Amino acid sequence: MRRWLILALAALCLLSLPARAGEQVVAGLSQARVAITTDFAGSEILVFGAVKRNAPYPEEPPLQVIVTVAGPLEPVTVRRKSRSFGIWVNTASIEVDAAPGFYAIAATAPLTDALTFTEDLRYKVSVPQMIRAVGAPVDIPDAEAFVSALIRIRDRNGHYVVKEGAVSLTEDTLFRTSIALPANLAEGDYTTRIFLTRGGRVIDVYQTKINVTMVGLERWAFNLAHEQPLIYGLLSLMIAAGAGWAASAAFRYIRG
Repeated sequence: MRRWLILALAALCLLSLPARAGEQVVAGLSQARVAITTDFAGSEILVFGAVKRNAPYPEEPPLQVIVTVAGPLEPVTVRRKSRSFGIWVNTASIEVDAAPGFYAIAATAPLTDALTFTEDLRYKVSVPQMIRAVGAPVDIPDAEAFVSALIRIRDRNGHYVVKEGAVSLTEDTLFRTSIALPANLAEGDYTTRIFLTRGGRVIDVYQTKINVTMVGLERWAFNLAHEQPLIYGLLSLMIAAGAGWAASAAFRYIRG
């Protein structure tokens, strides 16, 4: 009896999984490691792959591909400024529990066509779903506006990017797209996910990581600033004083 109960529970778990329809992602990246140096000006990651099939695929609904690249999640404090007596001051704030410092989405079609709302909730694909903001203060009734403001600011800065129609899909088999990484990246593992969908339902997910790390002088300065902040501050002061003295000496030399 106990054995049959275990088998029944296993069957229910299998039925709850997304239908695969015999299609799987086989993918790769042009690079799995990004090195941040003193002259780092950004990078471009090529995401490419194919759809592996175990059976003939249906022609309808059409196959869609969604690619996402998410930076490390971090808490963010979002503040609202209001004008009081002619001065702009912070009047309210909420703590966003986790938000990626960088997030990019590329898809073969608009997200509303490629993914249902239920699947978006489950896999957290769209930008709003990737941001976790719970437990907002009760005295702030419009907490959603703070999250919208965070998305708007990072979208304007190029840290949140949505490119619908940017994934090319050839004969429902080969796909490719490119994701541009900005110059001011934070260190960490950037999670890359590739979704196959039909009719808005996810039929397969492929996940890998891109390691972003500082090297050379950038790494030395970062470690010094975090491990020896006093020495870092004194060194910065000395460099600034030396640069000012050199500029003054050059100016006097030119005038004389």
